[in-house]
Amino acid sequence: AQDWLQHPRHHLLGWHQPDYPPLLRRISSPPLALFVDGDPSLLWHAGVAMVGSRSPTSGGRDNARAFARAFALSGTSVISGMAAGIDAAAHEAALAVDSGVTVAVLRTGPDLAYPPAHAGLRDRIARHGAVVSEHPPGTPAKPSHFPSRNRILAGLALGTLVVEATERSGALITARQAG
Repeated sequence: AQDWLQHPRHHLLGWHQPDYPPLLRRISSPPLALFVDGDPSLLWHAGVAMVGSRSPTSGGRDNARAFARAFALSGTSVISGMAAGIDAAAHEAALAVDSGVTVAVLRTGPDLAYPPAHAGLRDRIARHGAVVSEHPPGTPAKPSHFPSRNRILAGLALGTLVVEATERSGALITARQAG
């Protein structure tokens, strides 16, 4: 983690630091620290969490893009988990807007993309937004990291939009945590 933090766009925000996102302080189990690749001030930006199916219909993907574009055009950040499907569509649509803001909350370390095919997307989000994780650099994806990632996702947002989700999905876990 020390080597990773030497890069000028890499940050560690601790609970007791003034830059720690105030909305996260209000959740029941806030992370003690966040690793951020990108602009940490974007964690203070008004945002909406967008979550949904990893295998959406074409209509669901189109809806995700349309909502993310509308949020980005209105100055609202799009916060998602960089997963396949709805998450990726939301991030891509926000990045396509000139002044669009997007934040990715990962279940890996901030330096790793999951799925690995999203490495280019992770890098673009880090350059033009922020990639956030409570896990140190190098931490691989583990199933147990899904719920903890979802609480951060919901905690950073003013609201949560679910675009296509099955009854027992991580998207609905995020929605329950947002509630």
